[in-house]
Amino acid sequence: MTLPSFRQACLGLAAGLAFAALAAPVQAAGERVIPPAQSWSFSGPFGKFDRAQLQRGFKVVKEVCANCHSMSLIRLRNLSQPGGPEFTPGQVTALAATYTIKDGPNETGEMFDRPGRPADAFPAPFPNEQAARAANGGAYPPDLSVLAKARTYERGFPRFVFDIFTQYQEQGPDYIHALMVGYKDPPPAGTPELLPGQYYNTYMPGHLIAMPQPIQDGQVEYPKGPDGKSPVPETIDQYGKDVAAFMVWMAEPHLEARKRTGLQVMLFLLVFGSLLYYTKKKVWSRMPDGSPAH
Repeated sequence: MTLPSFRQACLGLAAGLAFAALAAPVQAAGERVIPPAQSWSFSGPFGKFDRAQLQRGFKVVKEVCANCHSMSLIRLRNLSQPGGPEFTPGQVTALAATYTIKDGPNETGEMFDRPGRPADAFPAPFPNEQAARAANGGAYPPDLSVLAKARTYERGFPRFVFDIFTQYQEQGPDYIHALMVGYKDPPPAGTPELLPGQYYNTYMPGHLIAMPQPIQDGQVEYPKGPDGKSPVPETIDQYGKDVAAFMVWMAEPHLEARKRTGLQVMLFLLVFGSLLYYTKKKVWSRMPDGSPAH
């Protein structure tokens, strides 16, 4: 292939990738709308959780989401561990005491109620799946513990190519945030009539969801700053970001430690590889007879 032909081929490939990137949202709109990518403090190889955001996210989850959803894989004590919301042990103990836990059996063989302890799991809102379905019109609210890892979607070509180099892996929180802000009432024109218990959501596959809009602007009051105002807006958009960040921490509570360990391993391999290279050059700088190796 001649040089001009090679350049034309490269230009054609670049133009095709650009056209595909522009056309992808249009193609996806008829089936599934791709959630817009958000900016997260924990993204990338050096990302870390925003402690204040995790604490705000827990407040929304506790006051809103926990009314229907369980978090069975998380213990209350996890809230004070490094790498998470990092509440103080005293705060966690006081929080645990606000829950009533059914325990037992006691010495007489009966179950009994007691105040919660930091070692307890988050109490489930319903005693069993049947009760949860009965209270939610037949729908079963999923457990939130690892939902941020379980919910994902295909970004399509050529986005997945760029994701390899940008290390994009935030499909879960992007989807959760989009789902919380994606409710439309009334639905867009041309939408079939919704059945009782159905709601329109732009980012839900099929656009129909059994969960009503869970939160409204100003519903959860955030802690105030020195000026008496919340440091972030109390809006659905901000609630969605804070909840999504907290759910990522629940799904991967050791995310910061994992990234820190990975960085240390890469630095070790870099230094070790450099030492091996220069040792090899030193050892083989001369032939066995003493003459130079080159």
